[in-house]
Amino acid sequence: MIKLVLLSAMAMLAFAANSILCRMALVETDIDPASFTLWRLASGTVILSALVVTRNLNASSDKLTIAAHGNVKSAIALFVYAAGFSFAYISMTTGAGALLLFGAVQLTMISWGLVKGERMTLLQWAGFTLAIGGVALLLLPNAAVPNVFSAMLMVSAGVAWGIYSLLGKGTSQAVAATAGNFLRATPLGVLLLVACWPEAGADADGIAYAVASGALASGVGYALWYTILPHIAAIKAATLQLSVPVLAVLGGWLFLNEAVTFRILVSSLLVLGGVAMVIWVRSKAR
Repeated sequence: MIKLVLLSAMAMLAFAANSILCRMALVETDIDPASFTLWRLASGTVILSALVVTRNLNASSDKLTIAAHGNVKSAIALFVYAAGFSFAYISMTTGAGALLLFGAVQLTMISWGLVKGERMTLLQWAGFTLAIGGVALLLLPNAAVPNVFSAMLMVSAGVAWGIYSLLGKGTSQAVAATAGNFLRATPLGVLLLVACWPEAGADADGIAYAVASGALASGVGYALWYTILPHIAAIKAATLQLSVPVLAVLGGWLFLNEAVTFRILVSSLLVLGGVAMVIWVRSKAR
């Protein structure tokens, strides 16, 4: 039990670290968002592939082929998430970005459930409305989110990650599928960098942050999460993720001296509280 708690905490810290590392790279180094995206995807591919091969050393060679796992649709969704995430953080605080990302992911998945015929109680609808209100509040131009375009990019990244999660739901070999999707998304990162070439640039520190984001926060973080998921209830998994925006806010405050504004606090309460209401009522119904 203690091991499971520690692994869960490490996975949540890794997810929050993606926001912290990206923001630090764009603020403190000369790397551009396109370069960050490519280095993140490429390093994620390497570490995830290494993990898959290590786990299957005794398997047949065809099972060790990373390209045999994952699919094009998921890879495109992964790329849209990674690119939108990086470009949004040019002019957005760590906490605000993580909250918008998380809110968009959860609202996308809840909305898909509604489209598929799931019914919600009045209390769940109230929570859903609160969450949307919290996202809308954060979308309004302010010191944490200087322009709506950056905010919409992060929302788009969240929607893409929600779609990615839905496409991968029920995958029997989640780590291998993630490795295959990272592999397919990396060439799209190359095309993005070529398209942004006149403004592209990177230094050793920026690349180090991007590699840490891809290999550790993404690669190892996702591997940890998929290792934990079979051992915890879905409701607990969803609830655990409520901690990620909070950890990102704390990380932005500790490492980047970002102010924890009243608007972020209110938005966090609305989004996280609203999503928690939907999840909690759903678990009670079961």
